[in-house]
Amino acid sequence: MFKKVAGCRDILPEQAGLWQRLEQISREVFTLYNYKEIRTPLLEESSLFNRSLGEVAEIVQKQMFIFQSETDSYALRPEGTASVVRAYIENNLDKASALAKLYYIGPMFRRERPQKGRLRQFHHVGCEVLGSRESGLDIEVISLMDALLKSFAIVNYRIKLNSLGCAADKKNFADFLRKNISHNLSKLCPECNTRYNLNVMRILDCKNTGCQDVIRDLKIQDTCLCQECAVHFTEVKNGLDLLGVKYEVSPYLVRGLDYYTRTVFEITHDSLESQQNAIGAGGRYDNLIKEVGGPDLGAIGFAFGMERLFLVMQEGLKPQSKPLIYAIGLGDEARKQCLLILDELRKNGIASDTDYENKSIKGAMRKANDLGAEYVLILGDDEIKKNTIMLKQMSSGKQEEVKREELVGKIKCYTHIHAVN
Repeated sequence: MFKKVAGCRDILPEQAGLWQRLEQISREVFTLYNYKEIRTPLLEESSLFNRSLGEVAEIVQKQMFIFQSETDSYALRPEGTASVVRAYIENNLDKASALAKLYYIGPMFRRERPQKGRLRQFHHVGCEVLGSRESGLDIEVISLMDALLKSFAIVNYRIKLNSLGCAADKKNFADFLRKNISHNLSKLCPECNTRYNLNVMRILDCKNTGCQDVIRDLKIQDTCLCQECAVHFTEVKNGLDLLGVKYEVSPYLVRGLDYYTRTVFEITHDSLESQQNAIGAGGRYDNLIKEVGGPDLGAIGFAFGMERLFLVMQEGLKPQSKPLIYAIGLGDEARKQCLLILDELRKNGIASDTDYENKSIKGAMRKANDLGAEYVLILGDDEIKKNTIMLKQMSSGKQEEVKREELVGKIKCYTHIHAVN
């Protein structure tokens, strides 16, 4: 017997409705902010991620699914930003509009040890805004992120905010870290000793207790920011204050990817384990478009892990569904007539189904109940002769004989009243 690959999940029909609801809410909120959907391939040239994420990034070194031939190397996308930037450049979107506001929903892939909230195939809902360095965009993107969480009925989350500054500021910060950590290397874990030489800022992400102690002793502030970046960060904070978006400044927040500059943020939830408590994150990447061959334009974005969103929803989303009508035909001719009735109902936007298992009327009624049908249509020889249909409401047991030509109107009337109530 075959089994699913470790770290991958089957999303079964009873769960898919919740996923569809989350996706629907996301699309509605993104549309309010005038974002357009983009869908990029799952498979990209692996060099795209090597270039954009950084050769020493953990994703690149350990987590990408890579497929190689004699001449080419491809990777399943581990995140969405690089693919969106590639599509933006390749399709000349910068020439079509001064600003591109894009969102995406779909699977990502990372080759890591599966655990709660961390899968090999997982799903992101996120956005990217390409074409501007204005602080107003930082404010909009973070407030959009906050609006999405509220629309998902998620509470008790925390938005952590920091600024890494420009490329020169990041270099100064890295130099500051190396200088002040050098005498404590023996207290760092083996991985952070490696990070010290390759990407020292990643040490701030380590959850090891000893490493955290060394980091907290540094008393990091925003003293490495240049004047322009400090003003930008102040504008972002003032804008969020104006909109009433709650956040906390976290000078230890750096994010793990090389492309981030200036504003970075992370959304955490205390109901998750401390080492895996992030449900989303993002930030500015003002140099990435140019670095991968495009124009010198700023950009910012974020992504939520959809599986993690479901973990922190206190009540869960309610899937939206249309009232179901279940048709039961008693006899061969009645079953043929049921096919015509189903066709008519569906063409009028009414969800409907029938018995394809040749059940008794008692069994068919039980099936209708199991499916959550609002109404059952019963059609037998008598009804065919009179050109009528028996319409039964499942919740009350009330039934009435309806003329065939009035059926669609009756059902639309009844289901509308039910939905309003």
